[in-house]
Amino acid sequence: MPLPEYFSPLEHQTDLSERKGYFEYEPSQDSTQMEWYLNFAHHDIFCAYGGSLFAQDEMQVAEHPSLSSLREALLNSNIKPLTVESEQPTPILIRGVERRCAISTDRNPEQGRPFGLYGNNFGRATSDAIGQATKPLNPPTITNIIAIEAPSYGEGSYSIAQIEYILKTAFTAFSAARIESPQLESAQTPNLIIHTGFWGCGAYGGNRVLMALLQLLSARLSQVNCLVFHTSDAMGSENLATAQQIVDRDLVPDNSPVKVSALIEKIHAMEFQWGFSDGN
Repeated sequence: MPLPEYFSPLEHQTDLSERKGYFEYEPSQDSTQMEWYLNFAHHDIFCAYGGSLFAQDEMQVAEHPSLSSLREALLNSNIKPLTVESEQPTPILIRGVERRCAISTDRNPEQGRPFGLYGNNFGRATSDAIGQATKPLNPPTITNIIAIEAPSYGEGSYSIAQIEYILKTAFTAFSAARIESPQLESAQTPNLIIHTGFWGCGAYGGNRVLMALLQLLSARLSQVNCLVFHTSDAMGSENLATAQQIVDRDLVPDNSPVKVSALIEKIHAMEFQWGFSDGN
C-alpha cells in the first residue's frame, strides 16, 4: 500500500501497551476486540518449520501446527507463499489458527533444558526435554497472524530507502489487519489490537529503537487502536521508551500535520545504525 502523504498526530491516537514477556497468545475476553500477532517471517513463509532452529517463526508454527499444513497446501497448489515479491512487501494475514500447545523456552536444568530451547539450543535438546517443555492446550485457543519480513544484515547507517521500506511494510500489514478485521455487529467496528516486538532485531541485526519507532508510527498511520509491544527484558523497555519519546517529542513536537516524506528524512538524519545478528 502507498504511504499516506501526511501524518496528522491529532487525527488518530494509538494506545501503546508494554508487555515485559513474550507472546502468550492469551484469548481475549472482550468480544469487541480483534487481536493479531506478528510473525517475524522469512520472505518464504514458514520455510524452516521442520528444521533444528527454534526462533520466533518456528516457535509460532510449532504451537500452531496447522501453519505448516497451510504452507504445504499452498506449495501443492503452486502458490508461492511469499511476504516479499519483486522487492516489495506483500504481508500475509492468516485468521483463525488453532494454538494447540504452549512450549516453554526458558532455562530449566531440572527439565533438561539448561540453556533453554530458543534458537540453536532446540537442536541440541533431547526429545524428552522438548516433551516436558510442551503443554497441550485442550481446547485450543485461536490466533490471528500477520507475517512480514524485515530487511536484514545491513551495515552502517540506515538509508532513506531502507527506512521507507520498513515503514511501508508495517503500514501495509497493520492497514490490512484493520481491513481484514470483520465487523462484529452491523454498525460496529472491532477494537483492533496488534501484538508485536523487536521485529527484525534478532538474526537480522536490526536496530531496536528504529524498528520500534517505525512500528509506532505505522500503527498511528494505519489507525490501529492499540499496539501491544512485547519488550522481553529491561533493555527492551528502555529501547521502547526511547522510540516513543522520539515519536512524541522529536518528530512532531507541536502536533501539526507533517508530510510523511519529511518524517522519513528526519528519521534518516538521526543516523540509526545497524546492529549485529544474534546467530539465531
